Amino acid sequence: MQEVIKFYSESGNYGEFSNFSNYPVKLKNKIWKTSEHYFQAQKFENKSYQDKIANALTPMKAAELGRSRKEKIKMNWDNLKDNVMYEVIKAKFTQYEELRVLLAETNEAIIIEHTENDNYWGDGGDGKGKNRLGKILMKVREELK
Repeated sequence: MQEVIKFYSESGNYGEFSNFSNYPVKLKNKIWKTSEHYFQAQKFENKSYQDKIANALTPMKAAELGRSRKEKIKMNWDNLKDNVMYEVIKAKFTQYEELRVLLAETNEAIIIEHTENDNYWGDGGDGKGKNRLGKILMKVREELK
């Protein structure tokens, strides 16, 4: 049977896979505090709001700012978000050797973001979610082999 790796909290097993994990990422000529900061900022056209997210003290605060609907979200965000997530995950796992190794050591395991809080990026807690983050991690793992 194929091994399954479930992660969620940045302090738990495979917490490095979380977008909240403390790995600054260099993308678009800027250092982002976490992959969450980058991802959330990319939702918005407004550069000053992107900067506000980039400067958020924690990834949770970046996520909260990213959920705001007071600022205008990019019109085609739903078509862009998977590529934005892929871009930041690829950057994170190529910029840190220990993360590349950790991901490679999962071999052929199925990687799942296990959370009731998210049916899109995670498994919805019941396995019925899309697990897009897990699938992107597995795609990056394949590409880095």
